[in-house]
Parts: sequence; structure tokens; C-alpha cells
Amino acid sequence: MENIELLTLVRNKAKGWLTDSYDAETRSQVQTLLDKEDPAELIEAFYKDLEFGTGGLRGIMGVGSNRMNVYTVGAATQGFSNYLRREFADLEQIKVVVGHDCRNNSRKFAEISADIFSANGIRVYMYDDLRPTPEMSYTIRRLGCQGGIILTASHNPKEYNGYKAYWDDGAQMIAPHDKNTIAEVNKIRSASDIRFNGNNQLIEIIGEEIDRQYIKALTGISLSGEAIMRHHDMKIVYTPIHGTGVRLVPDTLRAFGFTNIIHVPEQDVVSGNFPTVVSPNPEEPAALALAVKKAIETDAELVLATDPDGDRVGAAIKNDKDEWILLNGNQTALIFVYYLITRWKELGRIQGREYIVKTIVTTELIRDIAERNGVGIYDVYTGFKWIADVMRKNENKLQYIGGGEESYGFLCEDFVRDKDAVSACAILAEISAWAKDQGLTVFQLLQKIYVTYGFSKEEGISVVKKGKSGAEEIEAMMKNYRDNPLTEIAGSKVVFIYDYAKLKGYSCLDREVITLDMPTTSNVLQYIMEDRTKISIRPSGTEPKIKFYCEVHSKINNTGEVPEAEKAASEKIGQIKHSLGIS
Repeated sequence: MENIELLTLVRNKAKGWLTDSYDAETRSQVQTLLDKEDPAELIEAFYKDLEFGTGGLRGIMGVGSNRMNVYTVGAATQGFSNYLRREFADLEQIKVVVGHDCRNNSRKFAEISADIFSANGIRVYMYDDLRPTPEMSYTIRRLGCQGGIILTASHNPKEYNGYKAYWDDGAQMIAPHDKNTIAEVNKIRSASDIRFNGNNQLIEIIGEEIDRQYIKALTGISLSGEAIMRHHDMKIVYTPIHGTGVRLVPDTLRAFGFTNIIHVPEQDVVSGNFPTVVSPNPEEPAALALAVKKAIETDAELVLATDPDGDRVGAAIKNDKDEWILLNGNQTALIFVYYLITRWKELGRIQGREYIVKTIVTTELIRDIAERNGVGIYDVYTGFKWIADVMRKNENKLQYIGGGEESYGFLCEDFVRDKDAVSACAILAEISAWAKDQGLTVFQLLQKIYVTYGFSKEEGISVVKKGKSGAEEIEAMMKNYRDNPLTEIAGSKVVFIYDYAKLKGYSCLDREVITLDMPTTSNVLQYIMEDRTKISIRPSGTEPKIKFYCEVHSKINNTGEVPEAEKAASEKIGQIKHSLGIS
């Protein structure tokens, strides 16, 4: 009965897309879905509307309310326009920035969005071509805009696209603005409610001048200019993986003072088909394979990579056996925090007002570094908008040093309010030059951090569950973990359980209940073991996955103990997977 009701609902919804408000091609594609004997594809396309998650609006491109297309993008932009006009009704002119990445249809969706904003009387600054997400954030603040959007699906496979919405502080929207915008979007019941006919007089094309201002601002965060001068010709291989970093990252590296930047020509090609990779994700070794190959050929010292919208950074370095290895997101965040705090101290900038931000699933070694050096530390939910929220609340009160998350995002500056791989690439190169000044490689620097603050190994496991049935399965898994809490995992006793959906923490030792100080609830469950092992479980906000984050700690006395600690941690994580039923 339930399936019959769902199919009836979906069919009626799809038939609404057969009116003259929709273009002929869309009507034809919808009719084809309706005519198919197997309704699975029709259900997937229409069983729900795309919603804002941790990364905004994101989905597979195609027809339907659950797909990225002209009409779902149009509805989002119309709803956002309505909300901006309501919230900033006292302004003579509301202004927004519109950006896009390299993906198929991104420019088309950006131009349609610009038309809709302008049709609603909103002034639009639209880039002349693709640009990194962090530059869009910078531009909102630089031009005094009330909001902005960028069309991107970040590092997702090529069939995806997305729509990230930003508020006047240059950060992705959080409550109440995200929910209020969705409420406005949900009021739009048909394409006839969307104002597609733009006003060209309200659309201004921007580009190179903003690029120059952004890069100049980034050079101001450099902390080791003399080290760069001494090692300016170190060989750095960089790949944009077909995306937006192709121009700005090399230009920024040169602006910092680096003179020997080696390109990967095949991946400098801007393409939404990502022809050299299966997935344009700098977390995956395959995405960096060509860059590492180039590094071997040229005897380079550092490999840098950015995802298609230029907000996530990947890096490869040589280990003590002269082998190329990839740093994971926790390791890069750890290196950033160690370097920034160390240099701020050396330069006399630590005055007792400074702070670092990390997400609750990112390595706890960051906390150890901050606290031992008298720097404040904030824990926030996954999603860089929560780091930006802390920055907004502390503006003109405390001094931001940096913030990051395990998913390869870091922000070294406070004039951008989203993760920034452009600045991250420049600072990673600077860290490499600074380490060379001390006779260290980046690999040796990481080992030094482990000896000083303790060893940790982190591993993320994603279990993919696609479609409506997958979403239901993920929900059932989360319910089971809550209803049947584990008391022991991989031989270690659980001492705390934090349930962020209830904002409650539970001590397994004395049954004490703790209130978690967070701005809102989130569907995250976290276990803390007696040996400092941390396990976090949450459904992804942007992909059909349930994610598990494992973090194992140990103390080491010297770098020679790292291999054994690494081996023991890997074995422990294997046992954790078995305990959680995901091995």
C-alpha cells in the first residue's frame, strides 16, 4: 500500500512538469520516465525535493524535483531572492555574487541564476569565468554584498552538480537563514513562479581586478617570507584536477615568491568530464597519480592538488625512504595548526586572545597543540559554515589563527569564510620552505609533531547507501546504534557517549548526563574510549553515505617508534570496524 501511495504521489508530481511552464525537452524527458514500465528512475527523480545539507543543494543532474536542473536551481534562486528581499528590505540595492566551477552545466546554471536575481531587482556580480569557491566568499565581503551563490558539487563525481548559498558574512548559510530560504523555495510550486527574464543592467561581469585583490590579500598571511626567499626555487608540482584552481593557485604561489611551479598539463584542461580521473577528489590516490608521476620525473619536493571548486587541498610528500605518500586531511590540518601557532609565537603574536577551530570529527591532537601553547580551541560540527559561525561570533573580540576539518579543508585567513585551498596550497609550500630552513622535510616535521604531542592515526570509512531505500537503511543504522549503545569497542571500554541529536553526553562510568554546548542538534553519535580512541558516526549531508570516523592515540618517545605505533593503530582500527559491523 505504501509503495502504491508513493508511486501515485510521484506520478502526480511528475505530471506537474508537463505544463507549458517547462521547456519542451524537459517535458519530453519527464514523459519518458512516466512511460517506463519500471518506475524506479521516476521515483528517484521525484520522490523528494533537494534540500540544503552541510554543503548546500547537491544532486545528480537530470529532470525532476530531486535532481539538479534549470528548474530546481531556478526555484532555489527565486526562493533565495524572495528571502533576501524580505531580510534586506531597507536597503536601496541588494547585491549578490554569482560564481561557478568547471562542471557541466555550471556556467548555464550560473547565468540563469544571475538572470533570476536581476529579475527580482537584485544587483549581480558574476565572474567572467570559473573561479574558486573561497574567492567568491572573499568577494561577498569585499564588495559588501548581502549574499552569493556558487554552482559546484565540490569533489563529487561528474554526474553531480550543486548550489552553495552564502550570507552577507561570506559564509554558507546556517539557521535561521538556510531554513527560511528553503521555506521560501517550498512556496514555489511551479516553474511559472520563477522570474527567468533577467535585467542585464543589474548584471556586472567581474574578474581579473578581484583576482588581484584576493591574491594580494592572501600574500599578507605569509609568516616566513625569508624562508621562501632562500628556497624559492624548490620544485612544486600542482594540479587543479581540471578545476578552478588552474589559474589562481599558480599565480598565488608566484605571488608568495615561489618560482619553480611544475604543471600537470593533462589536468590543466578545464573539463566537467574530469577525463583523467574517475573522481576529482584530492582525498583519493588515483586523483593525484599523474601529479605524483610528474614529481618523480622532475625530482620535485612537494605535490599539491585542489578539488574542482578550489576549496579542498590534497598533498603528497616524500617519506624517509624517498617514497611518495599522500597526507590525509587530519595530517594536513595538524601540520597547519602546528606551523601557524609556532610561527605566531615566534613572531610575538600570541597575546591570549587567539583561537583555533576544528570539527568534532577532526583529530584531537589539534586540541593538544592549542592548549599546550595557550591558544583557545573550539569544536564545531562538520561543515565549514560552523567554523565560519565561530569566526562571526568572535569578530572584533578574539583573534582567529586558523581552522580546519579532516575532509581536506583549511582556512588560514579571516577575510574569507569558507575553506580555502588557494591559501592552503601557498601556506603548505611555505611550510615546506620553513621546514627546509630547519633541515627537515615535511615528513620529518610531521614525525616531530607526533613525538612532541603524541601519535594519532585516523581513518574514515564511508558506507554508500543510494536512493530512497539507502536513506531508510542509514536511518535504521543510526537508530540501532542509539538503541543498542556499545559499552566496549575493540577491547577498549567506552567512557563517554555523545549524542548530538539530543545534545546530551553520557558517562558510562557514573551515569552522569552532560549537556553539549552546540548551536543546534546534529545527527552525530560519538564514542570516547578509555584509551582516548574516538569514534564518530554520522550520515553525510551531501552524499548517500553513512560515515564512520576512527581515531586511535598512543605515546611515542622518538621517531623510530612511529612505524610500530602506525602498525598497532591500523590493527586497532581493523578491530573497531569489526565491532561496528562494517569490516
